[in-house]
Amino acid sequence: MKTLQIKTAQNVNIKFTAANVFQRLLAFSVDNVIKFAYFYFAAKLFDFNLIDDTFRGDGWTIKAMEVLFLLPITFYTLYSEILMDGQTLGKRLLKIKVINIDGFKPSITDYIIRWFLRIVDFNLFILLFIYAASLGLGDQAGLLVSLFFFGKLVGFLLILFTKNSQRFGDIIANTIVIYLKDDVAFSETILENIKANYVPTYANVIKLSDNDARIIKETYKTAIKTNDFKTLIKLRSKILEVTDIKSVHKSDSEFIDTILKDYNYYTQNM
Repeated sequence: MKTLQIKTAQNVNIKFTAANVFQRLLAFSVDNVIKFAYFYFAAKLFDFNLIDDTFRGDGWTIKAMEVLFLLPITFYTLYSEILMDGQTLGKRLLKIKVINIDGFKPSITDYIIRWFLRIVDFNLFILLFIYAASLGLGDQAGLLVSLFFFGKLVGFLLILFTKNSQRFGDIIANTIVIYLKDDVAFSETILENIKANYVPTYANVIKLSDNDARIIKETYKTAIKTNDFKTLIKLRSKILEVTDIKSVHKSDSEFIDTILKDYNYYTQNM
């Protein structure tokens, strides 16, 4: 598997294992099975004939109902990645997830960009396929089938040959997809020794993810070893920005140390 070395905003190199094209393709297939299952069962339960009879002659209302019916499929990837911390059900099954190129959790804007640009990675030529069929070019079956498969190949080839295994949407959104190959080791890297009677200071640390906490800890340890006070200042500023915490510590190192302990307290006791 391809290993990605990313330099964070704090100039610390973090290594990740990139999800390979077959893992992403399999996750993509699982997600499509879920979409088709929704479409099949919802169509069985949803009586379209009743809608046609009720709104006969009102084409706009019928189209609006069809659009509403398809919304869960259309936005499946977007709301799944936002709500499931960079994963869809397919990605979770394959143990892969989306992160920001700097190693942090992507913003909602990042998720929206990479979702919208699926039209280039996977669906551009499929749309041409649909429009061509609607214009009466269905007799050119070979051309339409070629457009369909070529549309899927765009994203596939970009993931296969780009440096960081990114499709076009990832490149524009500054995101990558990583493989969570060792969940136990991943969690152990953020553990802190806290006493049983420990009292946390900053409740807003729950806004951080495990990946955020891991990067904070690695950056913090490196900066302490090298007496890199500028990095500590930058790291503190980034934490304050992400969590909206109001710091009660004057020392950068004390603040970051408390953040790590608080994160462990809340994640171990929730």
